[in-house]
Amino acid sequence: MRLLIATTQVPFVRGGAEVLADTLLAALRQAGHTAEIVALPFKWYPPTRVLDHMLAARLYDLSESSGVKVDRVIALKFPAYLVPHGNKVAWLLHQHRTAYELWDTPYGDLIHEPQGGAVRDAIHAADATAFAEMKATYTISGNVTQRLKHYNGVDSQVLYPPPEDSEQFYCEAAQDYLFYPSRIEAIKRQYLVIEALALCKQPINMVFCGVSSAPGYTEQLTARAEQLNLGSRVKWVGRVSQSEKLRWYAQSLGVVFIPMQEDLGYITMEAMLASKPVVTCTDSGGPLEFVVPDATGFIVAPEAQALADAMDNLWSQRAQAAAWGKAGLAAYQQRNISWPSVVDALTA
Repeated sequence: MRLLIATTQVPFVRGGAEVLADTLLAALRQAGHTAEIVALPFKWYPPTRVLDHMLAARLYDLSESSGVKVDRVIALKFPAYLVPHGNKVAWLLHQHRTAYELWDTPYGDLIHEPQGGAVRDAIHAADATAFAEMKATYTISGNVTQRLKHYNGVDSQVLYPPPEDSEQFYCEAAQDYLFYPSRIEAIKRQYLVIEALALCKQPINMVFCGVSSAPGYTEQLTARAEQLNLGSRVKWVGRVSQSEKLRWYAQSLGVVFIPMQEDLGYITMEAMLASKPVVTCTDSGGPLEFVVPDATGFIVAPEAQALADAMDNLWSQRAQAAAWGKAGLAAYQQRNISWPSVVDALTA
């Protein structure tokens, strides 16, 4: 089949969504399909700019290229899934979240704008049209499936995507640090880890991996860590190569991942592949589909003291942490998550 992956790209920002599109492209090609990515640039501010991008998506013609028919469009993100095509399926990463579950949270933006309500209504209407056009609708997690049903009344099926280079993860003897690999953003809540670290009874070291798209945000977190006298216990390694990331996972005692309502979160799956226990929060979304409390990690309230207690537990009970990590790997393997199954569904 001739396939186009329709997604959205914020220039200079790369995260799990971009990795997923790239690995899906490789999997489709490996299965013998002719495939390309169509990435639409996206700017969400001011709010009326969102309407412009929605209109632009509806005006794209992906029915053919160079006179040859495009057999199917696989749409991943808003507003790319608005692109019209007669044979379009969704593999939904997420919708425009501030028009839905983040509307009235500290992470919402539309709610504070004079025209925010009108933009939200337009997004809801456009989404209703787009999902009615789909030949099939899949999502990357149960969390996204639940949102789509709750807000839009649309049924969907979960297709978990394997992490990039999933076969290359490995485990080594634990060193004295916990690992938090993620983009540095407020919604990922690295700040809460710093506050918790100051409450820990154990001399826990934390390694943060990732960069921020918000100017000065990492510096704010660094300043707070210094204010709390955490000193060398906090390490920021920035953007690292894939081999370096694998090593940081392999040698960690455990992984902390506490975002607010994450769509899926490759990080949880990567930690399991590296045989590491995971600490997450009750409102973290996607990670809750994988972490089993007191068996493969901790699920705690999104509060500094609760997080500190969980981190202290991992630090002081190394044998338990190692056993939970092995259990996590076994649990992941039992799910039979694979690219062939994803490709089969999306091209059926």
